Amino acid sequence: MTFRPYPGLTIACALLFALLCGLGAWQLERLSWKQSLIATVNSHMAAAPLRLDEVQALSAEEAQYRRVTLDGRFDHAHEAYVFTTDAGAAVYHVLTPFMTMDGRVLMVDRGEVPKEKLDPAVRAAGNIAGPVQVTGVWRVPDAPGNFTPAPDPAHRIWYARDLSGIAAAGHLTLAAPVVIEADGTPNPGGWPRGGQTVVAFRNQHLSYAVTWFGLAICLLGVWFAYHISKGRIGFK
Repeated sequence: MTFRPYPGLTIACALLFALLCGLGAWQLERLSWKQSLIATVNSHMAAAPLRLDEVQALSAEEAQYRRVTLDGRFDHAHEAYVFTTDAGAAVYHVLTPFMTMDGRVLMVDRGEVPKEKLDPAVRAAGNIAGPVQVTGVWRVPDAPGNFTPAPDPAHRIWYARDLSGIAAAGHLTLAAPVVIEADGTPNPGGWPRGGQTVVAFRNQHLSYAVTWFGLAICLLGVWFAYHISKGRIGFK
């Protein structure tokens, strides 16, 4: 048997092999974390709704995606509109301040309306003036990105759920930096249309792990084939 690998090439390949295996192992760790996250979110969404004091007593991680029930009144005069798309069509999410019975203010995403329903006057039936009970999902919204268009405060139109900006524009003080995404309970007149919470987590960590480990195996095969072709490794 002949075994005389090139030292420099072998060291370089060994380092690269270790790196590829390390990346594969890291993706397996990420897979485990993502599966745990999905299970936690699913359990939160399936649990009975909490009261406001109960959800505020939780940590931010434990509160995320919990269902919560609020009693109070909407402040329709300060509703804001967040542009997005649904099935390729332009829609606006209606974010409305909600004052609880004890005076705390939270932002409720009441759901979406098409552009022709953006004007509150054409969906006045849905803007209930009296006491209401709202059940929704407790969410910390994503911050605006570097490429998020600038808002149009004059028309109360935003391109991200920028709670600090929306609150400042409406001279509001929020009890928590969260959005309560209203459930699918129909509003009078049908608008806004709630139940728009999306629970979708990209989970391709297993395929990434297989790719990294596959590249490591390929590198090992190339190393052997190269040395065999040069007569540096033989089995006779």
